[in-house]
Amino acid sequence: MNRRIVLSLIASTLILATCRSESKADANKGGDAKEVVVQLTNDGFKKLIFNYDAGKEWKYEGTMPAIIDFYADWCGPCRQLSPMVEEIAKKYEGKIIVYKVNTDKEPALSKSMGISGLPSLLFIPVNGAPQMSMGLLSRESLLKAITDVLLVK
Repeated sequence: MNRRIVLSLIASTLILATCRSESKADANKGGDAKEVVVQLTNDGFKKLIFNYDAGKEWKYEGTMPAIIDFYADWCGPCRQLSPMVEEIAKKYEGKIIVYKVNTDKEPALSKSMGISGLPSLLFIPVNGAPQMSMGLLSRESLLKAITDVLLVK
């Protein structure tokens, strides 16, 4: 009887060890690649972008130009825009920060920013007022906004 218990414990230990090493391997696949588009919450927005509770006058908290993509999972044009936003984030990595806000999960933030249509992109230069764009943008329009509004070449 003791032998069966010992064998069961050994087998359980081996199974658990195998499962742990497989899940670590899965977690490390592509582990060197960091996310270039950052999911932003209402609290994160207040800390990193603008604390709209503290004042009405715009004061950007960041040190690098930013784009915020306001989207919803159910929105077709948002799904079309998403790959372009990710491409822009990779192309301009180190020059601009790209954020995404899921409007269904962050309704207070969406309301505070006056989001009434999707997709909406907020272009935030380091100095000066941000500019909002509603609707699906072409790649050319997106690139033009980066150079004209964010002043990034």
